[in-house]
This record gives sequence, structure tokens and C-alpha cells, in this order.
Amino acid sequence: MNLLKRLGIQNLFLSKKDKRLASSIKMMTGGKPFNISLYQLALTPAALGEESPQGYRVSNERLEFLGDAVLGSVIAEYLFQKYPLRDEGFLTETRSKLVNRESLNQTGIKIGIKNMLWEYIEDRPFTANKSLYGDILEAMIGAIYLDRGHAFTKNFILQRILLHFDIQGMIATTSNYKSKIIEWTQKENKEVDFKIIEINGNQRYKEFVVALRIENRDVAVGKGPTKKKAEQEASKIACEQLKIPH
Repeated sequence: MNLLKRLGIQNLFLSKKDKRLASSIKMMTGGKPFNISLYQLALTPAALGEESPQGYRVSNERLEFLGDAVLGSVIAEYLFQKYPLRDEGFLTETRSKLVNRESLNQTGIKIGIKNMLWEYIEDRPFTANKSLYGDILEAMIGAIYLDRGHAFTKNFILQRILLHFDIQGMIATTSNYKSKIIEWTQKENKEVDFKIIEINGNQRYKEFVVALRIENRDVAVGKGPTKKKAEQEASKIACEQLKIPH
């Protein structure tokens, strides 16, 4: 079966829609897909997943989990080799900046995942979360890893993903806005606290709404899929309003 896949015989039986998808995958990754079903699954967010005969929803979440792990390991090795004199704290923080949802979301759009998704799902309506394209990018990496192996996936990440990141700019930018706010309030001898004012969504998809308060006065409100991310967004807004350098 693997030989048939490598010879491309499997692709002779693809529908026109899947042939377009295969062409898009080849353009994005630099190599033709052997198992198109993996990429179809990568383009299936949980909101569009159908229930299997076994009773679970078929979606890209498992591929997203795998892709996240593969991406993290490749980025970790890249940073380890690129910055031989920097400590573990620097490497960890830099990796977090590179693989955060905002960075991956923008990168997913740049490499064509947005167009690929909407062409594939056609007119099926669903509610997209803010990190949709970043989530699908991770699922795609998982699909590529299973389809083409580690070496091909590593090359894809290093040659076609990293080029969209301004690594030096990210290193120079402080991403922990909450720490900046706490540092500033301590210096100014002011009290600061974060309060959850609302939790929207359901068990699978939640949105936290957090208020940042200084001296019992609401300064900013942030939203995010976790309490931590909502606090970071509120802190970023507060830094801008208070003109705190970051």
C-alpha cells in the first residue's frame, strides 16, 4: 500500500475537489500528499466534525495535539542551535512567543490555510474561534508528519513557517504584559487585581472575560479562551492606556 501511495496511484481516484486540495497542499508544503484523508481531517474543526458510529466526534483535534508537539520540538531544537549561549529561560520564552496562538494564526493565513479551508468546506456554516487558522496549521503539521515523516515536516517548518516570524522582533518585545503591570503597580505603590466578570461558551469552548483593576478602579477588560490569556489581553490594553513601555 505504501508503494502505491508513493507512486501516486491513489491520487488517480480523487474527486476534483480533492485534487484541488492535493494541489494546494503541494504548493504549501513543497511535496505532494500521499494520504489525502489526513489533510481532509486537518481541515475539519470540531464544530464541523461528524459523529462516528462509535459515538465520538471526528475532528482535527488529535492532529492538532500531534502537530503542536512536533512544532514545539522542531522550534526548540532550532533555538537551541541558533542561540548556544542563552539560558533555558530565554529559550523557553522565545519558543512560547513563536508558537503562541496569535503568531500561528497569522502564519496560517499567510501560507494559505484560510483560503484552503473555505474552499474545502464550501458553504457549510460554523462558528470559528479566534485561533482557527493557527489550530488548523498545527493540525496540518500533524497530518504532514504522519503522511511524509519527521524529516519532511521539519524542513517544512524551518523553510516555510519560520520565514514568516520576525524572531529578533519577538525577542525584543515583552509578551508578559501581566508581569509589566504588576511591576509598574509595585513601583507606583498601587494595588492591582484581576477579576473574572463573565464566562461564556460551553464545556468545549469557553471565553473568559477578565477585568483588570487598579486601586479598585476598572482599567481594562480582556477576553480569552483561558483565564491566563484573558488576563494577558487586559494587561496589554492597560499597558497601552497607561503608556507603560513594553
